[in-house]
Amino acid sequence: MRLLRIVPDDTKFDFMRFRRISFPVSAALSILAIVLYFTHGLNFGIDFEGGTLIEVQAKSGQANLQTMRSTLGTLGLGEVQLQQFGGPSDVLIRIAQQPGGEAAQQAAVEKVRGALGSDVEYRRIEVVGPRVSGELLYKGILGLFAAIAAILVYLWFRFEWQFALGAMIANVHDLVLTLGFMSVTQIDFDLTSIAALLTILGYSLNDTVVIYDRIREMLRRYKRLSMPDLLNISINATLSRSIVTHVTVAMSLLALLLFGGPAIHSFTATMMFGVVLVGTYTSVFIASPILIYLGVGTGRTEHVETPAPAEESPEPPKPSRASPAKARP
Repeated sequence: MRLLRIVPDDTKFDFMRFRRISFPVSAALSILAIVLYFTHGLNFGIDFEGGTLIEVQAKSGQANLQTMRSTLGTLGLGEVQLQQFGGPSDVLIRIAQQPGGEAAQQAAVEKVRGALGSDVEYRRIEVVGPRVSGELLYKGILGLFAAIAAILVYLWFRFEWQFALGAMIANVHDLVLTLGFMSVTQIDFDLTSIAALLTILGYSLNDTVVIYDRIREMLRRYKRLSMPDLLNISINATLSRSIVTHVTVAMSLLALLLFGGPAIHSFTATMMFGVVLVGTYTSVFIASPILIYLGVGTGRTEHVETPAPAEESPEPPKPSRASPAKARP
């Protein structure tokens, strides 16, 4: 039975010719993402900003958002956001942080209960004070940097320092572009977003290590092969695995994005961008060609070696024919 081949074994696509385009584009996008972070900022959720989240369900028929919005707008609670999710009777109410600490937050919840009355069923109430939200933000950022440091140490022992530095540059590139995406779209940045960033780090690292491992193998096998050719061979050799992995992950994330509901919307949207779009691009067009600029395989470009299969044995030399002796007169 013939096996299914996603990518033919003799694929020889030249990925390295795009490195003079991918690096300037990535640098420009990274600078733009950093500028957006400091100017436009992130849309911090209740986990980091503080406030109240109330999930209600209308007891009879469809919830009237306009009536509920006008009713809650007269309570003097500041910004109140209403979002319909799931079924037509489910409503998510977000109330801005109230001055006066946790007691003021609890008082805001009681005002909402009194305004809506018994027409709705209260399914979930979350109140996060400013002190708790500040601690959550601090610990979330601290955990993110601790993960980056642990990855750097792991790569330092697993590969040479050039490989470790290249992988870290690629991972930071993924995080920066993902934060820029969150700043542009203004999706909620909460604890699930921290989990998404950590997942993107692990996923991108796994894909990069697979390619790096093949590159290291090729470096030992072919001593005179030019570095761009060696990188192209390594990426093409792992291309089938990368395509299968990325397609299956993209299909899973798309299902969660469409049918997962608002509770995990920020997580799935961040993962969809960071893993499918950025992670796939970075492993091939950033993490691999950056090894050339970090000095890996210096001097290889002066020689060109045609790689041969490992099992191929050299052809035995043909026996030389002796020239016939001249007859004496």
